[in-house]
This record gives sequence, structure tokens and C-alpha cells, in this order.
Amino acid sequence: MRALTLVADRQLIVADTAAPPPPGDGEVQIRVKAVALNHIDVWGYRGMAFAKRKLPLVVGAEASGEIAAIGAGVTRFKVGQPVVMYGALTCGTCKACREGRDNLCENVSGIMGFHVDGFARELLNLSERLVIPVPEGVGHHDAACAPIAFSTVQHMLFDNAKLEPGETVLVQAGGSGIGTVAIKMAKAIGCTVITTVGDDSKIEGVKALGADHVINYRKDRFEHETRKITKKKGVDVVFEHVGADTFNGSLLTLKRGGRLVTCGSTSGPTTTLNLMQLFQQQYRIIGSFGASMRNIAESLDKMAGGMTPVIDTAVPLDDVASALARMESRQVFGKIIVQF
Repeated sequence: MRALTLVADRQLIVADTAAPPPPGDGEVQIRVKAVALNHIDVWGYRGMAFAKRKLPLVVGAEASGEIAAIGAGVTRFKVGQPVVMYGALTCGTCKACREGRDNLCENVSGIMGFHVDGFARELLNLSERLVIPVPEGVGHHDAACAPIAFSTVQHMLFDNAKLEPGETVLVQAGGSGIGTVAIKMAKAIGCTVITTVGDDSKIEGVKALGADHVINYRKDRFEHETRKITKKKGVDVVFEHVGADTFNGSLLTLKRGGRLVTCGSTSGPTTTLNLMQLFQQQYRIIGSFGASMRNIAESLDKMAGGMTPVIDTAVPLDDVASALARMESRQVFGKIIVQF
């Protein structure tokens, strides 16, 4: 079978590799149909791993597919059924896993495509426990965006920030894969959405998704513009994932007692915080990483109800280099899909 394999930093090849054996007890074999790219893929491509890894490594942290075979004892799936896969190898037995907080697993053994071989291969075996069924009517390209892009936003906005109808939210980088989702999810419950973009070409796109106000952060200071828009009141929630370049400005846009939820640091992981500002304004800063399998199921249900992801580009497996170059250029609007 073919697998998209990282053989050295910035060296991806489509390699021929052995197909997996028949699935074992409690396992399913999945035929991958689509892989969705994320910034974590770019980080891995550059060699920015969170932990030691061994190369060559099959990449791909987010994907969809269908059941190709089932092992003994599998009861939840049948051959041909569309599915998505959880990208973290959790233990399933610790307190967090038992409570459905999979992304807080105490014994996670790696992230697929980053620490261990990922989803960008034609076939793989996985524990039935880590597989989620896809509702009828949701295509492979859309479903591939559920395990990270949609579910990360679901977890950030509703589990962590506790976003409520009628609140005002600032979505940083509204044209990104998760930014586009955040706009849609916030508008779906009646929130006022302010968003930032880095290029005027993205303004109409985010407005079409429902953004009420759009700020080009390369032309205007988004914190000043946000205070103007809210008549100096500030926003209830900031959806932050850019990192050092925007973090302190994001804090300045919050109303007293406002919530900032963050899941990323693409512009840098380190910043300086004004502690007096933090406690005087009673801000709540919430870190959010990944999502639970429940969040993935919730995301798929939203897709089945018509809230589809924004797909920027779909490329064949042999053209993944152009897809990664497009991600690094920051010209992406939505998600990039690699087709198998």
C-alpha cells in the first residue's frame, strides 16, 4: 500500500509499505479516504516534534475512511461503514478516559502522525474504541475535518469558554481552518462575531460565513478596533490560537470577567503577561488542547445538520507538497484535504 511518509525534516515521500495484517480482537481495519491537514502537520514536517520520534514516520493526524474489515468481538461497525478516527492513542482506563475526557488521558502513548505512524496511508488497524461512526449524508471530505478542526472548536467554545447565545466573541484568524468553524458555531447560537484576517481577500469570505465585523490586523490594530466596535465594553470571549503576536492584544479586547480560550501558538509559544491586568480585570484564561470523542460525535452531528466545513483545496496524495506550501503561505481559507 501507499503511505505519505516523512523521511527527514521537510522531506515527504509517497512510500510503498506493507499492508497491515487482518485486524485483531477488538480492532477494525480502515481504508482511508481523506486526510485533512492542520498546522500540527506543518510543525511535524518542519521537525518541531513535542517528543522524540523515529523516522521514517507516516504523517496525518486527522482523517476519514470506511471499515474494510472487522476483528473478533467487534460489534459497533460493519464493513463499508464510513468512520473517522481519534488521533490520540489513549489508554481507555484512566479516570479521565472513563469520564469521557479523552484529551486528558493520563497515559496517552502518542499522537497519530506526530509521535507514531499516522493516518496518511491506505489501510490501518485501530482499536474499535477509537473509531467514531459518520452519520448518513456526511461525505468523506467533510468528515475528515471532524476529528480536529470541528471538535477542537466545539471543545473550546462550549466545554471550556461556555459560550452563550447573544454574547460577543472575537475570533482570531477567521479564515483559518478552525477560525471558519468558530465563526459558524458562534453565529449558529446567535452570537455577535468579530473576526480578524490578514488579507483583504478574505474579508468577503468570513462575512459570508456570518462574521458581523472584520478587521484586517495587518492594517489596523485589532484591539483598538474591537474596543471601538463594542463601544469600549469589550468582548465576552476571545477565540485565540495565533499565539505571541496576538495574545496580549486579545486580552485587551476582553470585558471585565471575560474569557480567553486558546489552543495554539503558531506565531510563537512565549509571551509576557501583565499579572495586575489579569487579576484586576478578573480575566479567565483557558488552555484547550484537542477534544474528546464526544466532541467529535457532536461535530459530525452538526455536519449532518448542515454546518459543513470550508474546504480551501483538495489535492491528490502525490501533490501533498503543494498543499503544505499553501499552508505555510497563510493564504489558506478553510481546510486543505489530501485525497486517497
